[in-house]
Amino acid sequence: MSVHVIDESNRCLQCKNPKCREEGCPIHTNIPEVIRLFKERDMMQAAQILFDNNPLSMICSLVCDHEKQCEGHCVRGIKGDPVHFSTIENYISDSCFERLELKVPEPNGMKAAVIGAGPAGITIAIQLAMKGYKITVFETREKIGGILYYGIPEFRLPKSILDRYYKRMREMGIMFRPNFALGGSTTIKDLLDDGYKAVFVGTGAWRPRKLGIPGETFGNVFYAINYLNSPDVYELGDRVAIIGGGNAAMDVARTAIRHGSKEVTVYVRGDSVSASTTEFEYAKVDGVRFVFRKTPIRIEDEGPVFCDMEGNREEGYKILTETEELIPADSIIIAISQVPQDNLHKDVELKKNQRGTLETNEHGETTMPGVFASGDVVTGAKTVVAAVAVSKQIAEDMDKYMQGLK
Repeated sequence: MSVHVIDESNRCLQCKNPKCREEGCPIHTNIPEVIRLFKERDMMQAAQILFDNNPLSMICSLVCDHEKQCEGHCVRGIKGDPVHFSTIENYISDSCFERLELKVPEPNGMKAAVIGAGPAGITIAIQLAMKGYKITVFETREKIGGILYYGIPEFRLPKSILDRYYKRMREMGIMFRPNFALGGSTTIKDLLDDGYKAVFVGTGAWRPRKLGIPGETFGNVFYAINYLNSPDVYELGDRVAIIGGGNAAMDVARTAIRHGSKEVTVYVRGDSVSASTTEFEYAKVDGVRFVFRKTPIRIEDEGPVFCDMEGNREEGYKILTETEELIPADSIIIAISQVPQDNLHKDVELKKNQRGTLETNEHGETTMPGVFASGDVVTGAKTVVAAVAVSKQIAEDMDKYMQGLK
C-alpha cells in the first residue's frame, strides 16, 4: 500500500487554485499542502494538518463520497484517473493517529455537555476540550461512534478505529456516560442546573423513514438502520428484496450477502442509484442485482408488490398500476433514510421544524437558551464530513456563548 500511496502523491500537480480543496472538499482540506509534506517525508506535520482541520480525517478517508468531492474535482480526472487522495489521507491519518500532539490547555473552569457520540458529538467534544472546557459525553449505547459504529458495516469502517478515538479522547480528559439516555428521568434542564454552561445535542437520525404502504408491519419486513445495527440477529433467508438506492441500501445488500443470502436485489425508484459510484460498483461485484424504475405499492406474506414507474425526478414520477407484480422474497428491507427520534425533546423547550428535525439558527442555537445542535438531528441523514464541517463552526459559537457568560 505504501508504494501505491507514494505513486499517487507523485501524480499531484500542486495546482495553484486546487479545485479539490476549494470546490470538492466540504471541509476544505488543504490537499496540495498535505501531499507536499508527505512527499517531503514530513508525514507527522501532514497528519497534524489533517486532524486540526478535520478531527475525523481517518474516518472520512474511508467513508466520504470521494468521487463527488475531492477526487471528483481533481484536474487529472478530466482526461484520466484523478489522484486518489482518499488513499493518501487514510495512510497518513492511520499511521500517525496515536502520535498526534493534542494540546489540551489548562482547564478554564467551565463544563459543557455533549449528548450523542456520533460524528457531530465527537467533533464538538474534541474541539471544546482543546479550548479548555471539561467535557462529558452522554451516549445511549455502549460504544462511541453513533452511525459510524452502529450503522456502517465493518468491511467499510473497522470498528477498531472508533475504539482508538475513544482512547485518545479519554487521554484529552473527555469523560463519557455510556448506556445513558436523556429525555426520561434526566433532562437537558437537569444538565444546565448542574452547572454545564452549554449543552450540545448531536443525537443523529435513528428513526427509519416509512414507506407508508400496506404490509409494512409484517414479520419479514425490516428497516435498514435496524438491520445494520446488529445483522447477526436477523435470519433473512435466501431471497432478499431491498427498497432504496442510497449508501445504506448498498451496505444492507453487501452485508446480507456476507451473512449468507443468495439472491439479493435492490429495487430503485428512478434510473440510477443515489449511492456513491464506488459503493454501487462494489455491490455489483459482490453479486447484488439491481432493478430500476420500480416502486412498491404493498407488501404481502410472499413478498413485495411492485409497479413500474415512468417520468423523472424533476417532472415527477407516475405509477403504472397496470404493471403490478408480486416479487417473491423471504425478507424485505426498507432503506429510504432516517429521521431524528422524538424522545429527547418531549419535555424541554426544543422546537422542531416541519421536517421533524431540530430548529436552529445560523449559530447552531436551538430554541432553548444554552443548547446547541448540529448533525443529522438538525439536517436529517447527511454525510459524515458535512456533520464535521458544521460542528467545527458550532464549537466556535459555543465557545463565544460560554465566554460571554463570565
